[in-house]
Amino acid sequence: MDQEIQRFTLGNLTLPVKTLFTGYLMAIGLGLLMAGVQIMLTHGMADGKPGLSVDDIVYSYHGNHEGAASSKLDSKLYGSMKDNAPPEVRLQLLKWADAGAPASEWEGKIKPQVDQYCAPCHANMPGLANISDKAVMDQMTKHDEGASIATLTRVSHIHLFGISFIFFFVGWIFTYATGFTPLTKAILIFTPFGFLIVDVASWWLTKLNSNFAWLVIIGGFGYSMASTIMIFSSLYQMWIEPLYTFKARLLKK
Repeated sequence: MDQEIQRFTLGNLTLPVKTLFTGYLMAIGLGLLMAGVQIMLTHGMADGKPGLSVDDIVYSYHGNHEGAASSKLDSKLYGSMKDNAPPEVRLQLLKWADAGAPASEWEGKIKPQVDQYCAPCHANMPGLANISDKAVMDQMTKHDEGASIATLTRVSHIHLFGISFIFFFVGWIFTYATGFTPLTKAILIFTPFGFLIVDVASWWLTKLNSNFAWLVIIGGFGYSMASTIMIFSSLYQMWIEPLYTFKARLLKK
């Protein structure tokens, strides 16, 4: 069997190519970090407590079928939207929802508060429910069933298409790395794609059964770790390793 030949390595790439790869990897690394922060600020507050937990995943995808925050509105007011309105306004909205969201109180008491504290974002930003519309608010005060099928379909195809492109280019750059056996390199390159599929599939499974919530955490952790290893290994071999090689040559002289 012919031995695999690697024609280029990260260490001997030209400076412009190194700069291109470095800029991309740094931007992607920062993007992954911000994605983690965003998850902590949205899903991580689904149960009303700081930090990402299994309950957060269950409430986000399967829904909250028991407890105080049993509607979508309750979950948001206890969680990610908690700081967006004064405590007295939050309490008023929570009591209204717990009372069955009576229509008689909508125009006089509830809608003015919603228009002041919620509508500036919800009525103007794409992807956010326009809860100043009574029909939309009625859906928010119903029993929390988690993410809808339409939402899961939309987010799934965005993640599968968009993040796959990110992993493709990170993996492509990593193919020029040295110090890894071909098998190890192949496993690291495939791992983010595999865990991405697990992550997206687990959203749907958690929607059906809350016991699959652990898979969401495992999937996200798996592709984050593999990507981190490839990014830092590539940056190290492009910039740090050549310095040691250069220093060793100087010492020999």
